[in-house]
Amino acid sequence: MARMASSLTVGFDLDMTLIDSRPGIRACYLALAERTGTFIDADLAVTRLGPPLAEELIHWFPADEVPAVADLYREMYPSIAIAATPAMDGAREAVDAVRAAGGRTMVVTAKYEPNAKLHLAHLGIEPDVVVGDLWAEQKAAALREYGAGVYVGDHVGDVRGARAAGAFSVAVATGPCPADELRAAGADVVLPDLSAFPAWLGGYREAPGAAPLA
Repeated sequence: MARMASSLTVGFDLDMTLIDSRPGIRACYLALAERTGTFIDADLAVTRLGPPLAEELIHWFPADEVPAVADLYREMYPSIAIAATPAMDGAREAVDAVRAAGGRTMVVTAKYEPNAKLHLAHLGIEPDVVVGDLWAEQKAAALREYGAGVYVGDHVGDVRGARAAGAFSVAVATGPCPADELRAAGADVVLPDLSAFPAWLGGYREAPGAAPLA
């Protein structure tokens, strides 16, 4: 895949950044528990979204069963989780703000890529590229490939991915990591949610890398 030519390319995380995936994932875990006969505390699981699926499943299944259970979860997911998952406040406006500025957008997520694309299509959010199955520092490869200068996410893993890519780290305090934890991890700016992103982007474009910290 060719690198994007735009001078402004912004990457976004998916779960708890662009989408509130808690209702759909909770429902899918409950269905998985019923299907496998294994207890899963779905309410607990959705408080720690961000890392790859296998990191959650290992809490509930023997290690040698995790790959097969992950495949089953991903197979069940589209019919259970997609329609149940809304966009986060400001998500569409954030993506539109980048496009209005003449930039390109990408989604880089730890989620299984086909399911990530289903979420975005269902919600009518249309990034220029979607890259799945990458977590934390692994995200840096995709961000560098497409020349992303900014990466937006809700987890300290997203901050680490941005820093590893040499991208400006914009964190939103809408996921499992509070604002202070995101700042301590090295986020360049922390916003309460994506509703604040268009105004922040305007300031960043006027003085890249020097936008005021929230």
